[in-house]
Amino acid sequence: MKVGISTATFFLKELTEDTFSVIRGCGGDVCEVFLTTYSEYEPEFVDLLLSRLQGLEVYSVHSLNTQFEPQLFNAALRTRTDAEKIYRKVLEAGRRLGAKVYTFHGIPRLKKNAVVDPVSSGKRLEQLGKIAQEYGITLCLENVHWAMFNSPAFFEEAKRHCPHVGAVLDVKQARQSGFDWRDYLAAMGDRLKNVHLSDVDDKGEISMVGKGVFPFGELISRLEDGGYDGPLLIEQYAKNYTDYAEVAESVQYLKNLLIGG
Repeated sequence: MKVGISTATFFLKELTEDTFSVIRGCGGDVCEVFLTTYSEYEPEFVDLLLSRLQGLEVYSVHSLNTQFEPQLFNAALRTRTDAEKIYRKVLEAGRRLGAKVYTFHGIPRLKKNAVVDPVSSGKRLEQLGKIAQEYGITLCLENVHWAMFNSPAFFEEAKRHCPHVGAVLDVKQARQSGFDWRDYLAAMGDRLKNVHLSDVDDKGEISMVGKGVFPFGELISRLEDGGYDGPLLIEQYAKNYTDYAEVAESVQYLKNLLIGG
């Protein structure tokens, strides 16, 4: 497993195109590119990103999903078709950047009593997953407490209907959903393609990886036992740290765990 960082970790501190040198400086070997607005889906912006990569591996891409991902499930054909055009732009950006995975949220649960049917949405995810395959990318549904995959049970059912769709484990989102990350990991099984990491202190507040109480050693052991070969991607909020040295410490912390240090 490699250790990397999501560009989202530097949101509002660095422009997307300027994050790669920072990730390199923090010791990251791989990254997830979080494209934050429509203009960042355009070919010209992808050209800019490619000119700034400095050889850094892009493992996955992530969009500002609320802009169009919910509309991919809309009942109206015209609405779905327009959303698919944007979806394909992000996929093309990912293809050009060399990404293997698209981190996907899908349908938001805007109301607490919102019901997202795992059967019908699973079938639609399969259609979207096949589109992603056209670009050499695996569509991966991330567990997010406010989106469609907000419980392990949802994916357990949905995955039966979308064999071409993978999963992303986010340990922070697992905690915020009220379910144990281990239950999400079990539900994902061999569909797991990506992992987003942050830490939590003994008061339940988000902290930098390695500064809290999350059992990263256990997580890594479970990932290894399950045959996971993707990266460990640090995804923190900019407010979680004051300088990049703290991010670098988190990267080194994970690398030390991987070599048994």
